[in-house]
Amino acid sequence: MTSVTDGTGVGRAAVRRVQPDDSARMRALRLEMLADAPLAFLETIAEAAARPHAEYAARVAQVSAGPGTAQFVADPGGRLVGHVGGIAHPTEPGVTVLYAVYITPGWRGTGLLTDLVDCAARWSRSCGRHELMLEVVVGNDRAYRAYQRLGFVDTGVRVPHPNIPALRELQMRRAA
Repeated sequence: MTSVTDGTGVGRAAVRRVQPDDSARMRALRLEMLADAPLAFLETIAEAAARPHAEYAARVAQVSAGPGTAQFVADPGGRLVGHVGGIAHPTEPGVTVLYAVYITPGWRGTGLLTDLVDCAARWSRSCGRHELMLEVVVGNDRAYRAYQRLGFVDTGVRVPHPNIPALRELQMRRAA
């Protein structure tokens, strides 16, 4: 677990693996993520809002332990302010795919993204996966530059967005 300050230097957030009792706060963060960046995630805010709390709780419990999938959060003690998920690549045994990367706007630029990705990378290495991969919507230059600063390299691979075929996503990779 690491801890970073917010942009004002007043608040601190612990970066850690999600815990089963985080489900209500994870639901709130998921709704914020979808409202702030609707093209970046694979469901609509309406779909997420309609999902029963029990489903959120089951998902959080599933990703709170084990080597196959995990989620990491930034927790300042109130609302969660950052998230990254990781899952074993289905066909490349040494790769962890990062997904649902998000930082609350007031916490962007504080180093929180670095800490979240580093936490996911440590978990990935502990599971024997020494490479990270993610996809970002082509044209999301802010995210692209942020990932470049963290050492991710554009592989040249382009794939259709899973929900909006007119959009393309680009693949980036780096060592875990």
